[in-house]
Amino acid sequence: MGGSLYLAAVLNQGPESTVAKPIKITLALDAMGGDSGPAVVIAGARLAAEWHPEANFVLYGDEAQINVELDKVPKLKERCQISHSEIAIQMDEKPSQALRRGRYKSSMWQAIEAVKDGKADAVISAGNTGALMAMSRFVLRTIPGIERPAIAAIWPTEIGESIVLDVGATVGADARQLVEFAVMGEAMASCLFKVEQPRVGLLNIGVEEVKGNEDVREAASMLRRLNLRMNYVGFVEGDDIGKGKVDVVVTEGFTGNVALKTAEGTAKQITGFLKAALNSSIISKLGALLASGAFNALRERLDPRKHNGGVFLGLNGVVVKSHGGTDALGFATAIGVAIDMVRNGLMNRITTDVAEVNSVLQSTAIAAE
Repeated sequence: MGGSLYLAAVLNQGPESTVAKPIKITLALDAMGGDSGPAVVIAGARLAAEWHPEANFVLYGDEAQINVELDKVPKLKERCQISHSEIAIQMDEKPSQALRRGRYKSSMWQAIEAVKDGKADAVISAGNTGALMAMSRFVLRTIPGIERPAIAAIWPTEIGESIVLDVGATVGADARQLVEFAVMGEAMASCLFKVEQPRVGLLNIGVEEVKGNEDVREAASMLRRLNLRMNYVGFVEGDDIGKGKVDVVVTEGFTGNVALKTAEGTAKQITGFLKAALNSSIISKLGALLASGAFNALRERLDPRKHNGGVFLGLNGVVVKSHGGTDALGFATAIGVAIDMVRNGLMNRITTDVAEVNSVLQSTAIAAE
């Protein structure tokens, strides 16, 4: 079960080790995933190893290709194991095809299986999203009480960051599934942002109770009347996401994916407009030079590499999806997200909270009979 290595180490600590050095965490990396394969994965692992001295890595993929890159970073090599895989899942493969071709023998499958078998605490891949989700569901299965998993993305806001889910796993989620997403998103936000009770909102076309489709309205009603341990604040609109009005934005996969891609495209568009305007004349270039500090700060804030790492929630293990076209910094960020999820007990939190929801729903159903 995911997180077993880390949790076992915690349980084995004596009473004198409450302020001990960080417990070692083992991460399974799909070295063949993404547009650049081992080059970016290993470069990202090198950065992550500097930031997280407690992390060790098992690299799954073509041993010869991995060694070429790993030989360039001997310090990292000391903290890595290599597990040879015969097959690399291609970025354009259909999930069904990837399952048939890559079952048991692909780097992606074997990295996921390491979490199931307790050999690793989390898996990180920059590979084919559909294939990663299909394999993760097949190998790890969903947590009891969870109907469908969700992909949670980290979203930059005016005041920090928020969690948005689902951004592509479940298209057309019903009311019960939206409630489950809210529970899982709150657990992730608590782990990532260190907030006791994150604010949760349902994405809608307006904040009035009569707005939205039937599933969204029913999910809102359930979240209000079930008396869960959740800071549910109501409906939020699209322009509230970037304001940071809530810590967790809940929606179904189609809407969430469109919102995510629209935000990414808009950020690139604005950056392009800004560059064009600043290079339009000598005076503009001089102004850009004088304001370079502010522009650099803006670039840092909008840098998608700093928010990389989508978490597959609802599975019996921690699975993090990195953007396929990211660089070393982006992949290292995704590794950091996985470490935060393991260190802060994401799996235990979700399992406990989902069990509470199921208990409340069952009690409510019995009372209604």
